[in-house]
Amino acid sequence: MVELNIKLSDLVRVFVYGTLKPGEANYKRYCAGKVVDVKIAFVQGKLFALPMGYPTMTLGDSQVYGYLLSFSNPKILNELDVLEDYQPNRQTSKNLYNRQIIEVYEPKLLSLGWAWVYLMTLEQVEQLGGFLQPGGWWSGCGLTPNYSYEL
Repeated sequence: MVELNIKLSDLVRVFVYGTLKPGEANYKRYCAGKVVDVKIAFVQGKLFALPMGYPTMTLGDSQVYGYLLSFSNPKILNELDVLEDYQPNRQTSKNLYNRQIIEVYEPKLLSLGWAWVYLMTLEQVEQLGGFLQPGGWWSGCGLTPNYSYEL
């Protein structure tokens, strides 16, 4: 295994819960070969499936399961912002998703620190016809949280 000389503080951390998860539709294009660390994780929120075939989440008090991905190149946020139709200087209501920092936890409830996540407002979810995923897990290709993957 190659030792990476990257300080943790230099990493860009993103919590993913939808098409950017390992094995899902956008992982290979946006994340494969760029991820330097991946952990199964969860955040506090509410997860919704959208009729367009991908999920979204809002802030809330349930658990949303996914992965904490760490990247060494900060430009990854520019690429993900384009995918998620997020522009930092645009009015919040004009973005499809909005990016913000959220605390991330590992399965044993220990904090993994803070990471970026892409969220929608409840109003946006309702306008798009989203429906709650009470289990907090979404998969477009039938993967379960125990899916094994390679970086």
